[in-house]
Amino acid sequence: MTSREQHDRMANAIRFLSMDAVEKANSGHPGLPMGCADIATVLFSRFLKFDAKAPHWADRDRFILSAGHGSMLLYSLLYLTGYEDMTIDQIKNFRQLGSKTAGHPEYGHAAGIETTTGPLGQGLANSVGFALGERIMNAAFGNDLVNHYTYVLAGDGCLMEGVSHEAIALAGHLKLNKLIVFWDNNNISIDGPVSLADNTDQVARFQACGWNASHIDGTDPEAIAYAIEAARHSDKPTMIACKTTIGFGAPTKAGTNKAHGSPLGAEEIAGARKFFNWDSPPFEIPADILDAWRAVGTGGAKARADWEGRLAKAEPKLKAEFERRVAGKLPSNFDAVIADYKKKLSADKPKVATRKSSEMALEVINGAVPETIGGSADLTGSNNTKTSQTKNITPEDYGQRYVHYGIREHGMAAAINGLTLHGGLIAYGGTFLCFSDYARPSMRLASLMGIRSIFVMTHDSIGLGEDGPTHQPVEHLAALRAIPNHNVFRPADAVETAECWQIALESEKTPSTLALTRQNLPTVRTEHSATNLSSQGAYELAAAGGEAVVTIFATGSEVEIALGARDLLEKHGHPTRVVSVPCFELFDQQSEDYRKKTIGSAKVKVAIEAGIRQGWDHLIGTDGIFVGMHGFGASGSIEQLYPHFGITAEAAAKAVEARLRGN
Repeated sequence: MTSREQHDRMANAIRFLSMDAVEKANSGHPGLPMGCADIATVLFSRFLKFDAKAPHWADRDRFILSAGHGSMLLYSLLYLTGYEDMTIDQIKNFRQLGSKTAGHPEYGHAAGIETTTGPLGQGLANSVGFALGERIMNAAFGNDLVNHYTYVLAGDGCLMEGVSHEAIALAGHLKLNKLIVFWDNNNISIDGPVSLADNTDQVARFQACGWNASHIDGTDPEAIAYAIEAARHSDKPTMIACKTTIGFGAPTKAGTNKAHGSPLGAEEIAGARKFFNWDSPPFEIPADILDAWRAVGTGGAKARADWEGRLAKAEPKLKAEFERRVAGKLPSNFDAVIADYKKKLSADKPKVATRKSSEMALEVINGAVPETIGGSADLTGSNNTKTSQTKNITPEDYGQRYVHYGIREHGMAAAINGLTLHGGLIAYGGTFLCFSDYARPSMRLASLMGIRSIFVMTHDSIGLGEDGPTHQPVEHLAALRAIPNHNVFRPADAVETAECWQIALESEKTPSTLALTRQNLPTVRTEHSATNLSSQGAYELAAAGGEAVVTIFATGSEVEIALGARDLLEKHGHPTRVVSVPCFELFDQQSEDYRKKTIGSAKVKVAIEAGIRQGWDHLIGTDGIFVGMHGFGASGSIEQLYPHFGITAEAAAKAVEARLRGN
C-alpha cells in the first residue's frame, strides 16, 4: 500500500465513523467531517504532538474544533487514536443522553476535548488565550517544559461571527506565531451558498490583521503538510484556507447545504461507500487501519517521556512551581496573606470605591499568586485591573502579566477562557458591567465548562453618574445571576471585596463576576472576622436593637443606604437588622437552617439594590418592599440620581413605616 493509499483509508475511517454515527443518531452534521478528514489525518498523523494514553500532558499540542457542529470529526479521532474513554460504544451513542459524545464537544465530557465549542467563533477566540497562555508559560518555565502549538479548525460561520475579528486582530497584534488555524473553506452554510450573505476575502482579512494566510487544496495531503510546515516556521499566526467539499463523497448531497446538518440517509451513505470503495459495515474499521491510527495515538509517547525526564531534572523549586500551577492549586500561604490583609482593612477603614478596593486586593493577590494574568478592554484606569506586578505583555515580552485587550469585550472574555483552559494561569479581565452584554456568550460558556475565569465589571449602577443610561447597568446583575454555575459578587466595602476575590481564586470549577462601584463607599466591616463571611453569600451585618420587626437586605453600594435606613427606623422604635448579600449563588448553597436564620421572621422584609427587582423575591417574598430601579437610569450626578430614583435611606425608612402603619 502506498503512503497515499494509507492516508486515504485513514481519512475514510473518519468519514464513515462520522456518517454512520450521525445516521444512527438520526441527528447531527456529517458534512464537515467528510470534507475535513484529510486535514485532520495529516495534522494528527504527521504533526500533532500528543499521547492518547496521557491526554492531560501539559506540553501537548492543543487541537480545537471551533466548528463544533462537526463534533464527530473530533470524536472519531479520539476513538481511532485510542483515547481510553472514547470507546466504539460512545461513538454509537452519539448525541444520546448521558454519552460523552454530545451534539457539540463539551469540555470535561471526554479527554481530548480542550474546550466547549458549538456557538460559532468561540473556539477560534478561545484559541487566542490558549496560544497566549503557551507563550506566557514558556517565558516563565522555558522551552524544556513549555513549547507547543495550538491548532484550530474553523468554519465559515466561525469567521462570520463578530468575535472572530476581535480574536484574530488580537492574535495578529500579539504575533502569536504558534497559533495555526485551518479554515474549512467549503462555501456552504445552513441557508445555502455562503455567497447569499458574505463575500469577504478572508485571506486578505487575516493578512490585514497581521497573519500569514494562503489558499490550499484541503484534500491534497502534501499541500496540507507543506502549509503546516511553513506555518510552524513563521513569525506570525497562520490561517490556512483549505478548499474543501462539504459532505465529500456523498453522491448527490456533496457540496450542498443538505450535507450540513442532517443525516445523509441510507442511499446516500451506500453511494459514499461505493465512491470510497469502503466495504466495512457501520462502526467497523479494518484492523490495519485501526492499527495505523492507534500507532498515531502512541506516537507521542517518546516525546512525552523525554519531557517528563526534563521535568524530573529541572531545578527543584522550578519543578514544584510548575507542578503547582498546572494542578491549579494556589500558593500554600494564600489564605494567610488574605487574612492579614483583611485585618489591616478593618483597622484602617478605607473609604474607597470597590473598584479601588479591588485594585488594592489585587496588589496583595498579584504579589502572592504569580500566575494571575490581568487585563482590560481598554478601561484599565477605570476598571483598576493593573497593579505594580502586572507589566504589559507585548510581542517582544510574553513574560509579563497584563493584556491590553483593546475594545474587544467578547474577544477578551473568550481569551480569558482560553488562558484558563490552557492551564497554569488564572486570568481576569475588566470592562464596565453594562458591557457584560458584549462578553456574555463567553461568560456563559465559562459557566457551562466549570472553569475559573474571572470577570471584573466596574461602574455597576446609576452610581456611575453622568454617562447616563447607555452605560448604567440596570438589568445586568439579574441577567448574570440567571446563568447557572456563575458566582456574581457585589461587595459592599474593601473587606468584602478582598473576601470575594479570595472566593473567586479558590473556585476552581465556577467562574466569577465582581460587580464594583465607581463611587466611594465606607468600610462597613469594621471588626475583623477570621471567617470569610462573604463565602456564606449573605450574613447579618447589623443586628436589631430588640426582636427584629424589619430586615433589610442589600448589596454593594446600597449596604451603606440600608445601614442608614436602619438607624432611622431604630430611632423611631422599629428594631431593624441589616443583611449584606454579596453573592446570591453562594447563599443558595447554604444549609436550609442557615438560610432560614439569615432571612429571619421579621414582619417587613426590604431589599435595596440599584438594579431591577428580579431575583430578590426569594429573600423578601412577593410582598416584600423593593427599593431599587424600575426602568432605565438617567444622565446626572450621583448626588441627583439616587434621590431621583428613590434609592435613599429616607425613602426606604418611609416605605417601611407606611407598611407598618398599614399592618
